[in-house]
Amino acid sequence: MVELIATAESINQAKLLIDADVDTLYIGEATFGLRLPVNFSPAEIKEICHIAHAKHKKVCVAMNAIIHNDRVKLIPGYFDFLQEAGADYVTIGDPGIIHLLNKHEVSIPYVYDPHTMVTSAKQVNFWAKRGAKGAVLARELTYEELISISEHADVPVEVLVYGATCIHHSKRPLVTNYFSYTNEKSANQEHLFISEPKKPETHYSIYEDMNGTHIFDTNDINLLPHLEKLVDTGISKWKLDGIYTPGRAFVEVAKQFVQAKQALLDKAWSDELKEKLNLKVKEHHPSERTLGEGFFLKNPNDVQ
Repeated sequence: MVELIATAESINQAKLLIDADVDTLYIGEATFGLRLPVNFSPAEIKEICHIAHAKHKKVCVAMNAIIHNDRVKLIPGYFDFLQEAGADYVTIGDPGIIHLLNKHEVSIPYVYDPHTMVTSAKQVNFWAKRGAKGAVLARELTYEELISISEHADVPVEVLVYGATCIHHSKRPLVTNYFSYTNEKSANQEHLFISEPKKPETHYSIYEDMNGTHIFDTNDINLLPHLEKLVDTGISKWKLDGIYTPGRAFVEVAKQFVQAKQALLDKAWSDELKEKLNLKVKEHHPSERTLGEGFFLKNPNDVQ
């Protein structure tokens, strides 16, 4: 059974995504989670869990931040809150947090998510033996590699099927450092990007928050035309990331993936439907951002 996971930027958007038949909402806040569209308060997280459960849907809370000692002491209390709120599972990449989850006998399942690190079934299975119920695969994997991982993984693996791909993360405040060095001021840090000197058409989105600096690939991912291949591999967790696709536009994108998922499960998938849904995704995707399939169609030997 395919699980369609989508980020949410507000309670209202969360409701719309649930109504659109997304299976799981992915939320959290920056103290514990990385690259989220918005930081939800504890009261909002609790409300979203209530909304989702009322419609028999799930909530995953991000706890995949790079945790330093100053935040470790906050982890047990946050686990207590998430159990009370009813979170269905969390994403974790730090072994120290996994240790605390086991030490405090937290009942919430976890999915292993160390960002770019999961590139083999061996690593997936290593963490499966230590309690992980799933793993988030690196974005820089080809279709051939995904097949191999899926065939040998002991737990479900997750892939990004739509959204921005982070290609660099530094704990340093690089944006602040840049503007301090140049003595410039940026009126709007929400739409900053960098380009390669020899490729001015490149558009690497960049922003800074309490977790450091995040840089994203020029092309956002769109694997809707290739979902049939994911079904063939047995990969059943599909992630939609709306960090750069705000409001109702992201809900409309999610609707196309929901329809595609159902058509594939019902054996009603066709080239005509694929083209129709893909055009809808492009229609609602931000016009200033380009789409691509990332590493999906590359030959593993050509990836350098």
